[in-house]
Order: sequence, then structure tokens, then C-alpha cells
Amino acid sequence: MSKLRPLLLITFVLLGTFNYSYAEVVTMKVSASAYNSTVKQTNSDPFIGAWGDRLVPGVKSIAVSRDLLKKGLSHNSVVKIKGFDGKYVVKDKMNKRWKNKIDIYMGLDKKAAKNWGVRKVTITFNKKVPKK
Repeated sequence: MSKLRPLLLITFVLLGTFNYSYAEVVTMKVSASAYNSTVKQTNSDPFIGAWGDRLVPGVKSIAVSRDLLKKGLSHNSVVKIKGFDGKYVVKDKMNKRWKNKIDIYMGLDKKAAKNWGVRKVTITFNKKVPKK
């Protein structure tokens, strides 16, 4: 059975992927703050995101407010932030109190996060929609 487990996992992931289409490109303005892997800013395990992913300093990750999940962002969505190099991956969710907001992961660099503050940014992503 242990040899079948990876095959079953891959099959499950692929089947779930085929149920969605990514045809619609969405661009929107959001508020953007920054956060670090500290207990004070997250929870008792600050290197684990809300979906169970390990947050790795230096890897371009973001957390998103839950209302943005309803607008088409999802776990592992790839997001382009205007003015930033590269692409970011959704690896974390923010507290329910936040709306129309992303949190840019800055690893352990508290000074960079503090200097960032809160800014308005434009994000672009492919909306995940169910196949018809």
C-alpha cells in the first residue's frame, strides 16, 4: 500500500486540477502590508501558513484576505504585483477582519516589513473558475 500512496496522491491532485479552468485574468487594486515569521505576527508556529505550507524566507509568498478568495484567488495562485520583480504564490490566509488586502511575506527581515508599511498595489492573477 505504501508504494501506491504517492500514485494516489498524484491522481487526486491531477483530478482536482482538471475540474478548474484559469481563463479569466483579474487585475485589481488592494492594500498591501508585510509580515514576518514571528510568533507575535502569526501564531505559535510562524513558519507554517494557513494551508499547512512551510513559509521559507526568500521565497516570494503572500497571504490574502479571505474576501479575495471569493474573488478568484486560491491556495497556490500565482500573483503578479505591479512594480515587483517576479511572481508571488498564495501560501497563507489572513484573519477574517481584513478585507481587500494582501500581506507580503518578508521572512525574518522585520526592518524591511516595517519600512514597507501599508501601500496600495495592483495585483494580477488568473481566476480559478470551475469547468463547465
